[in-house]
Amino acid sequence: MSSPRLKVVLTRRLPDAVETRARELFDAELNLTDRPMDRAALEAAVQRADVLLPTITDVIDSALIARAGDQLKMIANFGAGVDHIDIDAAVARGIIITNTPGVLTEDTADLAMALILAVSRRIVEGAEVVAAGGFEGWTPTWMCGRKLWGKRLGIVGMGRIGQALARRARAFGMQVHYHNRKPVPAMIAEELGATYWDDLDQMLARMDLISLNCPATKDTHHLLSAERLARLQPHAILINTARGDLIDEAALADAVASRALAGVGLDVYEHEPAIHPGLMGHANVVLLPHLGSATLEARQDMGDRVIANILTFQNGHRPSDRVIPAML
Repeated sequence: MSSPRLKVVLTRRLPDAVETRARELFDAELNLTDRPMDRAALEAAVQRADVLLPTITDVIDSALIARAGDQLKMIANFGAGVDHIDIDAAVARGIIITNTPGVLTEDTADLAMALILAVSRRIVEGAEVVAAGGFEGWTPTWMCGRKLWGKRLGIVGMGRIGQALARRARAFGMQVHYHNRKPVPAMIAEELGATYWDDLDQMLARMDLISLNCPATKDTHHLLSAERLARLQPHAILINTARGDLIDEAALADAVASRALAGVGLDVYEHEPAIHPGLMGHANVVLLPHLGSATLEARQDMGDRVIANILTFQNGHRPSDRVIPAML
C-alpha cells in the first residue's frame, strides 16, 4: 500500500498551474478566496496540516507554532524572505523551514532600477500631469529631473539582488558602491567595478542614490534610523525594494516633509499594507504596492520551487532550500 499523501494547506491563492500540481501530488487544501487567513484560521491550519504553505503576509510566530499539532513537520514558504516566521521556535519543534531563494532576483532588481528611473526622471509625476490634461507643450526648464550617468549608487546588501541591481546600474553608467557584512569575492567586485564600504554611515553620506537590498533581521530593523537618514545628502534619492522595517518610516516621513531628501521610491512598508500618511501626496515620492516579485514568471518559479521542496521532504531527503537560524 502507498503511504498517505501529505496534507498541505495553502494560505493564499497561487498560480493555477502550481495549485493543480499541488493537488496532483499532495492532499492540498486551497484558499480560493485569496483572503489572508486570520489568526483563528492559521491556528486551525497548523493543527491539521502536515505542511503549511504560507506567504509573507502570514505571521508564523512562536505562539502560533506552539499551537501546532505534532503532525506539522514542514513550513514551505512561498517567498525568499522568512522574517515573518519564528525560525528558532520552529526548529525547536523539529519543523523544517524552506523558502524560494534566487527565483525572484532579476525581477526585484528590475523593479529597483525602475524606481531609480521613476524618481530620478520624475516619470510618475509627468504621467500624472498628462493624464490630468496638464501638458501644454515642451519647455526648456519644466519637469527637469536628474541624470543617472556618473552618479554614485550605494547598495546596502550585496547578495543576489544587490549584485543584479549593480549590473543594471553599471549599464546606465553609474558608479557602484556597497555596504555588506563582508566584501564580495574579488572577481565579482571587479566585474561590477564596485567599491566596498565597511562603515555604512560613511557610505551613506557620500552617495547620490541609496538602494536597500538586504534581508530583514534583528540586526537590520530600522537600519536607516532618523540619525542615519540625516546623513544622506539633500540631493540623495532613497530606494527600498527589500523589507519595510529596514527604515524608520516615521523618521522618513519627517525627512520628506522637511525636504531633507530629493526623492524616495518604496515598494515595501514598515506596517504593510498601511503606509505612513506623511509619505503620501508628495510629487518626489513614488509608492508601489509591493510589486518586487510580481511577474508571471517569478510567481510560477516560486511555486515550482515550493513544490520541489515539499516533494524532497516527502521522499525523505533534506530540501535544498532549508532555512536554519545560522543562515540569518
